[in-house]
Amino acid sequence: MSYANRKQMSSNRTAAIIIVALIHVALGYALVSGLAYNVVKKAAEDLKTFDVEDEPPPPPEEPPPPPEQNTPPPPQVVAPPPIVRTNTVAPPIISTPVAPPPVITPRAAPAPPAPPAPPPPRVSQAARAKGNLVSLFSTDDYPQSAIRNEEQGTTAVRLSIGTDGRVTGCDVTASSGSTALDAATCNILRRRARFTPAKDQAGNPVTDSYSQRIRWELPED
Repeated sequence: MSYANRKQMSSNRTAAIIIVALIHVALGYALVSGLAYNVVKKAAEDLKTFDVEDEPPPPPEEPPPPPEQNTPPPPQVVAPPPIVRTNTVAPPIISTPVAPPPVITPRAAPAPPAPPAPPPPRVSQAARAKGNLVSLFSTDDYPQSAIRNEEQGTTAVRLSIGTDGRVTGCDVTASSGSTALDAATCNILRRRARFTPAKDQAGNPVTDSYSQRIRWELPED
């Protein structure tokens, strides 16, 4: 409501109060002076005809807007610190090699035992050398390497004699100390020695062995 309206309403109210006060004074005077009832009635009617309108109440004032409040920001959600995980070293896995299953190889049935070898024929007559074996050696047979090294000595041999009386094998049973002299001994006897073969009880020729010692001496100049 404007200030002019408020001032007008205040003047009306003051005028109404003054009029009411005058009416009361007049009534009091009428009562005191003994005025007739008509005067009182007329004054009452005048009062009835005078309607004092009450000033309507002013509209409620709108409340002022609430003061701006600095709303604090919402609390920041802080993530919990990460869980520190220690690297736990797993125990080493030791694998034990598993041996492969045994391979079963079928075996052939054992062969029947061989019949025992017949015993060697019994020699009733030993082999005999034809002539003197020492005479088969000469100075020319002396190895040149043994002469240069001045080697000499005795070589003992065992000769194997065949059914034809020839030497089939020569084994040195005692060395002369010279490889050249031992080898020359066997070579000469294989080539030159001849034997009468040994015989069994039935008179058949059989193999036999014969032992001999050959002495080697350096030839004189």
